[in-house]
Amino acid sequence: MTSNRDQFTTMSGVPVDPVYGEGPLPGEFPYTRGIHPDMYRSRLWTMRMFAGFGTAVDTNGRFKEILRHGGTGLSTAFDMPTLMGRDSDDAVWSTGEVGRAGVAVDTLADMEDLFADIDLSAVSTSMTINGPAIVALAKYIAVGDQAGVPRDQLSGTIQNDILKEYQAQKEYIYPPRPSMRIITDMMRFTTAEMPRWHPVSISGYHIREAGATAAQELGFTLANGFAYVEAAQAAGLAVDDFANRLSFFFNSHSDFFEEIGKFRAARRIWATWMKQRYGATEERSLKCRFHTQTAGVSLTAQQPEINIARVALQAMAAALGGTQSLHTDAYDEALALPTEKAARIALRTQQIVAHETGAANVADPLGGSPYVEWITDEMERRASEIFDHLLELGNGSMLEGVYEAVDNGWFVGRIADSAYRFEREVNDGTRIIVGVNAFTEGNDNNGDNLLRIDQATEDLQLKRLATVKQARDDEAVSRRLAAVRVAAQDPTKNLMLPVIDAVKAYATEGEICDALADVFGRYVEQAVV
Repeated sequence: MTSNRDQFTTMSGVPVDPVYGEGPLPGEFPYTRGIHPDMYRSRLWTMRMFAGFGTAVDTNGRFKEILRHGGTGLSTAFDMPTLMGRDSDDAVWSTGEVGRAGVAVDTLADMEDLFADIDLSAVSTSMTINGPAIVALAKYIAVGDQAGVPRDQLSGTIQNDILKEYQAQKEYIYPPRPSMRIITDMMRFTTAEMPRWHPVSISGYHIREAGATAAQELGFTLANGFAYVEAAQAAGLAVDDFANRLSFFFNSHSDFFEEIGKFRAARRIWATWMKQRYGATEERSLKCRFHTQTAGVSLTAQQPEINIARVALQAMAAALGGTQSLHTDAYDEALALPTEKAARIALRTQQIVAHETGAANVADPLGGSPYVEWITDEMERRASEIFDHLLELGNGSMLEGVYEAVDNGWFVGRIADSAYRFEREVNDGTRIIVGVNAFTEGNDNNGDNLLRIDQATEDLQLKRLATVKQARDDEAVSRRLAAVRVAAQDPTKNLMLPVIDAVKAYATEGEICDALADVFGRYVEQAVV
């Protein structure tokens, strides 16, 4: 839904201009105040709700519910086995985890079920997956091919940010360097065939959820972004051919003004570095476009209903900070996967911010505030200290600096220190968390009517996978997995093509990931002392 010109008044009927203050204005380099001149006047942010549980059929029903209630984008949560490149029938790694924290997607058949009766040409889809991202994208492409949707009409984002996995989330499969080869292959493929697709969503969200500060989230995330730019350039891609489809994914936490300053600083840093260091000349290459999710780690199991207030304030910070899309957490997510009612309240929270508060009527309405401008500058200064350290580690290369900081545990150590400091402040009472260490009346009820995923769901998924394996052509699967291994051994080959072929033969995600691991090996993190 978009706004009409006659809606741009206060509730009292006072007309408001698109922007206030002096330049640089929104839509002008370095885009501190926003990437578009009138921001949400012409188009609201995409209201993207995260969904995924049980089987693909279960999640397909939730997707349709989200679209019926006004959601404008789909964001897919996968279960832990899928995120780790394991099949549901892996007795060592998957037992007890199938469909529990997201949807199980083992083969193309599951992806077919996931998007059944949903027009892929009319919806934007986000997939939060990293280590096996190439397999997930191949399945999505295959579903589009089956439906007759041209690849250049497929719109969405796949997270595919492997660097932050080594730093924070730990859902990696292969070592960093071959993982970067997979990502650059995906960037090449989407640049050539999928102009509406974002092949990497550089994610600070999970870095922040692991315990990083706002400044660390900003600095680590943009450093990773610069590393991907350098990797793509080293692979022969021209910066203006791919940079306009890199996107970011930030956390919106509870310190309202700090978050807004972080978002504003991110745009300014990205634009300046892309222009001055990496030689980007097209305006779209300079614009930092980002998705935001409210802070899951801030949700409390105690008095879960008050999470609605937390999420509303975090959503307002994201809107005032100029996000391009937004996911609002459901109030019961500290206890279980969100119920349909809780997910609907989360979506309604965004709609209230968009349509009732006036926040969408003016671009960067807090711009010019002395505190907001100061915290924006301070976020940039602290991020710059991080960049300087990484460039020193990499002898002038951000990519090599990030590799070195992964190998020596620097990222992990800094995040651990920040997480420890925050937890100590909560424990000694110097930082108040309502319902946790203060104002605890009402903590006796930790929520009823939660969404539970039972063993029957896992049994159903195992039966589905067995049926697919029985029906497929095993010889064709073997040939196409062999082709994946051959391509992995040849850096001149693009891995997307044999992976798509393997997916279409109904090879499982685990089989394809194993084929790549046969060549690339599996990453084992070194302990940090």
